[in-house]
Amino acid sequence: MAGISFNALRVGKKYRLVNYGDTYEFQVERILVNDDFKVKDLHTLERFLLKDVVKFGTGKDFEIREINQG
Repeated sequence: MAGISFNALRVGKKYRLVNYGDTYEFQVERILVNDDFKVKDLHTLERFLLKDVVKFGTGKDFEIREINQG
């Protein structure tokens, strides 16, 4: 796994996640008690749980990176 780990995600920060060729850009809204995150997609503004993105596993291309502001 490249990039940062799930436990390094912070509320209010923006991230890009790649998994099985799909790319998600999101902002963390809340950290939940079950080690999950409520996030908001930066393009569609849809809200979802981060575990839904990786519920079928992580591919060889799995990576999380913070999106730099600026």
